[in-house]
Amino acid sequence: MLGVVENHSLPRAAAFFDLDKTVIAKSSTLTFSKSFYQGGLINRRAALRTAYAQFVFLAGGMDHDQMERMREYLSTLCRGWNVRQVREIVAETLHDLIDPIIYDEAASLIERHHAAGRDVVIVSTSGAEVVEPIGELLGADRVVATRLVVGEDGCYTGEVEYYAYGPTKAEAVRELAASEGYDLDRSHAYSDSVTDLPMLQAVGHPHAVNPDRALRREAVARGWPVLEFRKPVRLKQRLPALSVPPRPALVAMAALGAAAATAGLVWYANRHRTTTA
Repeated sequence: MLGVVENHSLPRAAAFFDLDKTVIAKSSTLTFSKSFYQGGLINRRAALRTAYAQFVFLAGGMDHDQMERMREYLSTLCRGWNVRQVREIVAETLHDLIDPIIYDEAASLIERHHAAGRDVVIVSTSGAEVVEPIGELLGADRVVATRLVVGEDGCYTGEVEYYAYGPTKAEAVRELAASEGYDLDRSHAYSDSVTDLPMLQAVGHPHAVNPDRALRREAVARGWPVLEFRKPVRLKQRLPALSVPPRPALVAMAALGAAAATAGLVWYANRHRTTTA
């Protein structure tokens, strides 16, 4: 059952959505591994390894140590990728890969929040090159995503400029609230992972969606709604129902930057742990 979405005209409010396993049924980052393999960016061994990571993710999520190891590996892997080529691959395969895995329940919530006058913001650890096109298709008003450093040659250096993970997501939410005038007490947030607990705590209406065990415990203890999204739907079939036309995707101050995000594998790319979703 979907959570109640009340209509508040003033002050402004927003709905903040994690992406992977909250709006879509898989990891947006890992979903593109086959396309990167076909495009010559990764070899067969790397494609198989990312396919395994997708399996672990779907089976119940990676723990912190697994994420750190995979981040280190994929950070090295994507170094030297040409940004333009990455964008082209994402653009060419976005509909085939993402359309079938959008949760119908999430798409309905996005519609309802827009109808209530709230901005919709996607806040994802995946790279902006992946998240921004998905956000645009969903009609999101803004996107916060990870971005990597791009060298003068137009290729990723493997270094992280902004990592949208954990407490950093909550900081981005508060920065957007300050710049856009959102009342966080009237705002909503949705996530499947306990790593997004700071973002959920930042708003007045947090929701756990398909939560991992740790987040489910937190949600039950705090009396937060727990939503189960189980019905993927082709995004193309829902676009006519999105009555609010997509507005240009804007990135939160910390996540703003052109062509700085890795397209597929930056969800794990973070050489230096940050303590700044």
